Amino acid sequence: MIALLDNAFIFGRRDVGGNRISRGPGTGHTGGMFVKICGLKTVADVECAVSSGADAVGFVLAASPRQVSVPEVARLVPASPVLTVGVFLGQSTAEIRSVVADTGLGAVQLHGSGYTASDFAELSDLGVPLIRAVSSSSAVTVGSFGEDTLILDSPRAGSGEQWDFSALRGQTGRWMLAGGLAPHNVAPAVAAVRPWGVDVSSGVEVTRGTKDHGLIRDFMQAVRAA
Repeated sequence: MIALLDNAFIFGRRDVGGNRISRGPGTGHTGGMFVKICGLKTVADVECAVSSGADAVGFVLAASPRQVSVPEVARLVPASPVLTVGVFLGQSTAEIRSVVADTGLGAVQLHGSGYTASDFAELSDLGVPLIRAVSSSSAVTVGSFGEDTLILDSPRAGSGEQWDFSALRGQTGRWMLAGGLAPHNVAPAVAAVRPWGVDVSSGVEVTRGTKDHGLIRDFMQAVRAA
């Protein structure tokens, strides 16, 4: 699980490779809020997210305008000194194991209601953090499927549409808010529901699937000010 040690933050089960996230002078870290920039497709995207202070970068391996291939992920992972997260939707646990072995991903995110607690149990020996992402407008128990971290997303994940997450007030545990977040609204969203972290993708894009580096920097600045 997660433990705070001096200027280091250990996310998940291992302190190796991209799983170690430095938090200290010169890292550009946002403070207490964990930030994941998802749907990155290029080395320049990764470098911008990292230099702006992101704690994790996400690569989508499912059908999406943001989808990247396994060879592309294998090329992007070494470019990141922070946590690298593979986002899966619909792939079998066997496929996920193969991708992790081929790319060196630092964490696995299982997206959607199609994954069960049994799937998380089957992947628990991978030695990387497991993230569960679901669409929900009400509180969910973190860890109920065996996940290390929970992402609560909008009803239409990846759409960029804003949604009513007011029912998440009082949600506890290691959870991240996602869906419809952007530089102009992330601070009030954080103030409203006080998540452990935030996850953004479409809110930092110039067109669907193409990241805007200026928006990434603006988003990180807004989180710091929250």
